[in-house]
Amino acid sequence: MKYFNSSLWIMLLLSTFSVALNAQEVTQNNQHFFDDFSYRQGNAYRTASGKPGPEYWQNSADYNLEVELDDKKHTVSGNVTIHYTNNSPETLDFIWLYLEQNRFTETSRGTLTTPVQGSRYSGDVEGGYKLTNVQAKTKTGTSSKYMVSDTRMQLFLDKPLAANGGEVTIKMNFNFKVPVEGMDRMGRLDTKEGTVYALAQWYPRVAVFDDVVGWNTEPYLGAGEFYCEYGDFDVKITAPAAQTVVCSGVLQNPKDVLTNTQQKRFSQAEKSDKTVYIIKPDEVGKPIANVKNNGTLTWHFKMENTRDVAWAASKAFIWDAARMDLGNGQTGVAQSVYPKESDGSHAWTRSTEYTKASVEYYSKTYYPYPYHNAINVAANVGGMEYPGVSFCSYKSTGSSLWGVTDHEFGHNWFPMIVGSNERRYPWMDEGLNTFINHYSTEAFNNGEYGTRMEGPRSLLSYLTSETREGIETSPEVANPRNLAYTAYYKPFAGLYLLREYILGHERFDNAFNSYIRHWAYKHPQPNDFFNHIENVAGEDLSYFWKGWFYGNGNIDMGITSVEPYQGNYLITVENNGEIPMPVKLLVTYTDNTTETVLLPVEIWQRGNVWSHLLKTSKLVQRVVLDPDKMLPDVNVLNDTWNKQ
Repeated sequence: MKYFNSSLWIMLLLSTFSVALNAQEVTQNNQHFFDDFSYRQGNAYRTASGKPGPEYWQNSADYNLEVELDDKKHTVSGNVTIHYTNNSPETLDFIWLYLEQNRFTETSRGTLTTPVQGSRYSGDVEGGYKLTNVQAKTKTGTSSKYMVSDTRMQLFLDKPLAANGGEVTIKMNFNFKVPVEGMDRMGRLDTKEGTVYALAQWYPRVAVFDDVVGWNTEPYLGAGEFYCEYGDFDVKITAPAAQTVVCSGVLQNPKDVLTNTQQKRFSQAEKSDKTVYIIKPDEVGKPIANVKNNGTLTWHFKMENTRDVAWAASKAFIWDAARMDLGNGQTGVAQSVYPKESDGSHAWTRSTEYTKASVEYYSKTYYPYPYHNAINVAANVGGMEYPGVSFCSYKSTGSSLWGVTDHEFGHNWFPMIVGSNERRYPWMDEGLNTFINHYSTEAFNNGEYGTRMEGPRSLLSYLTSETREGIETSPEVANPRNLAYTAYYKPFAGLYLLREYILGHERFDNAFNSYIRHWAYKHPQPNDFFNHIENVAGEDLSYFWKGWFYGNGNIDMGITSVEPYQGNYLITVENNGEIPMPVKLLVTYTDNTTETVLLPVEIWQRGNVWSHLLKTSKLVQRVVLDPDKMLPDVNVLNDTWNKQ
């Protein structure tokens, strides 16, 4: 604050001199970055301060699911009952649901838009739902009229569902074949001791109806993920007795499905900071691992206020667990299930340790973890997240396993707690989570594994690529090679710049944590994020949102000259890029002392060139722009001035 006061005085003083400082005159260039941006608006649903408004609403959906796994036919069959509440101010003539297993058919939009040579989002084509006994029951009557379009179902009602609390109960039976290749999100993995089933997107679920676009009905193609309503889940899974089943939520009937020894071990794990085996490696595939070895067992789970549930089953699972300290006297249980192929101290034997560390870091730093269990499943999935459950590659080891575990469990905050729309805005979960992963990795075991992100400058090759795309690019439209940058790395870099360069730790952390707190279990939009960060941090960041999050512009600042001026120095800097930024200069004097000069971003409101009066009686030896090398400046050759 002291610096800015003196800088203002200097500028006022200079304005009284008849000196030809043309750099200080207003010129047309990148001033449009400082104009009001579209996010500066509010209404009764979403305020201009970036909070849910006084009339904010969202609908809810509670699920009762009863299914059976057939490990001979590799099918899941059962029924779902959905209790849906319309809290909107609008009557609804129909309900849209997602049937995401329909992606795994030869004629699905996702299959037909997958390149012939394949991609990460390739999937089996022998799946899809078979539906029977579909009905929607309201107070006024029952309807069985529906229409299926690719991965969506439109269920028509007998009469419009009342606004502000109207309720409908939806029921149907469903059956599908579990794909081997489930687009790197679910699937089947054959191991020596048996098949690992990783089940997700496995039940018909209601699409989100919100105040922004109404029904969100984008088809499930592959790259775009999910957008779900919140509700309570009651799940019963019947599986062959030799199978171990884990699921989002809390097991309700451990005495029915766990041996006495396993129950005692689990109780021990709930109190232990060290990993405790529930099923030991040498017990896998043996009668000792199961309550019974013939017939079936039904596993019963419940989860409250969640947007989804996922589960896994296998007779090949090693199972271990440990206590998680969630703060405020709350504890949970970190767990891992994995086949013998993944066993080892350099591999999945440390999975529970990683899970525990990740969840504890997020919980204590950002927002309390709301679920009792956090379960890591070794599967044929590179990395995919669901509430309380993650699927990670069974081949991952060491730093790779830590990285994927930390990232996937971090998604419990974005988008599981802060319920953004992944299908439209993947940066709101992937980017925010990748940003936190940088710090959680630094914190894990005092930096045992180096962070995967070396800072914004590591993106220079992408930022200067002719094929680069903006963060706002839809995941389905983005070039597959660019998706990692548009959804993960460039948003990470933007948030990193905000915290480390523009706002500082305290201002950024206050705003970021406030955003999480206000939008927990709600549906924020990008504008809500922008508004809230600005309002809490107290900074107009329109230039940065425009330049970094919407567009392909780059940062390119440099030092034009350093010249003696009336016993002092004039340091002239230029902005040759499309994104204005505050300026940090490190001045080194001939006596080897240094001084840091900070210039606010508003200097670029006056034009693309700015001269700063450095008041000093010393001789300047060297001036460096961005001495900490924070900025992804696309031309660093003009960032340093040396005395000749």
